[in-house]
Amino acid sequence: MQSLAVADAAQTSAIPSRTGVQILIMAIAAFIIVTTEFLIVGLLPSLANDLDISITLAGQVVTLFAFTVMLFGPVLTAKLAHVERKKLFSIILLVFAASNVLAAVAINIWVLALARFIPALALPVFWGTASETAGQLAGAGKSGKAVAKVYLGISAALVFGVPLGTVAADTLGWRGSFWVLAGICLLVAVLMHLVMPKLPSSPDKHPTEKQTQILRNPRFLAHVLLSVLTFTAMFTAYTYLADVLQRLAGVPASQVGWWLMGFGAVGMIGNYLGGSLVDRTPLGAMVLFLLLLGAGMLVAIAFAAEYWVLILAMIAWGIAYTALFPICQVRVMQAGAKAQALAATLNISAANAGIGFGAIIGGFGISQFGLQSLGVIATIIAALGVVVALVMMRIK
Repeated sequence: MQSLAVADAAQTSAIPSRTGVQILIMAIAAFIIVTTEFLIVGLLPSLANDLDISITLAGQVVTLFAFTVMLFGPVLTAKLAHVERKKLFSIILLVFAASNVLAAVAINIWVLALARFIPALALPVFWGTASETAGQLAGAGKSGKAVAKVYLGISAALVFGVPLGTVAADTLGWRGSFWVLAGICLLVAVLMHLVMPKLPSSPDKHPTEKQTQILRNPRFLAHVLLSVLTFTAMFTAYTYLADVLQRLAGVPASQVGWWLMGFGAVGMIGNYLGGSLVDRTPLGAMVLFLLLLGAGMLVAIAFAAEYWVLILAMIAWGIAYTALFPICQVRVMQAGAKAQALAATLNISAANAGIGFGAIIGGFGISQFGLQSLGVIATIIAALGVVVALVMMRIK
């Protein structure tokens, strides 16, 4: 009897350990995927110069990626919900590896666009299934912290992936950055195949029919709209942050990557705060960090030439920017609790719609009013998101 009790205790203690390993591996995959998605933000100036295109046109490659995710994400996630998670995640990483190779050898904007289109098909499938899996593993009331741990991959990409890619571009060229990323994608895919335990797929054999019922819920749709507004505000300015640092703040191109690294390092604080607050008050957390985001963007761009003001504003901006990733994801998943896989991927689609709109609006703002207008434009959109969140808080 005693030996059975010891065995049971050992098995019970092993469960959190296994859960931690699964979430850690998903966080590593998230790092690679987010680095692939956002690396191009830091490379836009050198990429535009090498391909002989404008910064605004180069920015629309970000729009292409985002809108592809938005349009294809829900359908592909529903269709692939039955695939065993370890196999699905490994294949997605291989797709990202191949697409980075194609980007590295791109001879013009069209080849580069294709290299961005391909991984954009796979990204929402990963986020929809990884977020759902993390939430289920953690259990009720702990989904916010679990998803936040997976979203540490986002923060790590902002701290190490995107900035180091930008730094590497000064040594290896922007093409070299994509080559390095392709190799890392392949390495993590192999690691996941060898180490990652099998994860359950969706038990529902007809996920689309059941899950689409949440689309009839006006409040759920309002949560999705709020994510669109939030990410539009975020990426109206962030898409062109490297250009802001170079042209408005006078930061040398060789130092932009280090500034982006500082921006991401501060974001680690935001990831923790966002994951902690969202389970208690999802909409309250939205209002708080949208206000902080708007203030940070407005001041940072308006006073880019003032060194210390810029640093303080970017700290506020970085905290709010990274906090809003897990807040939006968990908020929408809670609102669509009866169909979390679809809810998660719809939020990813909403986020990427915002990313695409942000790149378009930011590019239009630059061409019409100048680079310095981005702070005002982005803050107005953030303020609109605050209004929507406050209205939702009043209407239960």
